[in-house]
Amino acid sequence: MKSSAPLLSPILRSDTQGRMLAALMRDAEKELSLTELAAQCDVAVPTILRDVDRLVDGGYVSARRVGRNRLVRINTEHPIYASLWNVVMFGYGPAALLPGLLSDLPGIEHAYIYGSWAARFLGESGESPRDIDVLIVGGSEYGDLYEVAHKASALVGREVNINVITPERWANQTDGFVTTVKSRPLLELNLEK
Repeated sequence: MKSSAPLLSPILRSDTQGRMLAALMRDAEKELSLTELAAQCDVAVPTILRDVDRLVDGGYVSARRVGRNRLVRINTEHPIYASLWNVVMFGYGPAALLPGLLSDLPGIEHAYIYGSWAARFLGESGESPRDIDVLIVGGSEYGDLYEVAHKASALVGREVNINVITPERWANQTDGFVTTVKSRPLLELNLEK
């Protein structure tokens, strides 16, 4: 299956490449196996292998073998790593980084990115989003959520706004806000470790 060019970072070769780079940049010191990387990007291992081979050839990613496993990691010493970080975080940072920032907070039942960023990420054309809207279903300390929003904003280079609603409100089919959010592109964040 041919992967289309991403709307949020169209200078990247494919959506898979953007997701893969974001997964590797999330923890630059960590090595991931091709199987782990494919699972995080929701693609088959052969698809990841093609992109890894291209990026290894260009020096953007390093790879080594341990037994039958091939472990890869981002090359933070590459001359354009900082620029690549900016491009990847612009298009893929929120989806890659927010689950890790939110997963340790108690009381969160679900977390979503909605609004224009989710629409672009999911393939809907339009202007470049100025901010990232996050919806938390459940509860957590507002101070903790503010800290997550502040940290995420610094990492992705755009304001991250977090809204919190109760599970009861999320289930309410007549709530105007909920109905609007559910009718538009919505990206659920996987908070499982």
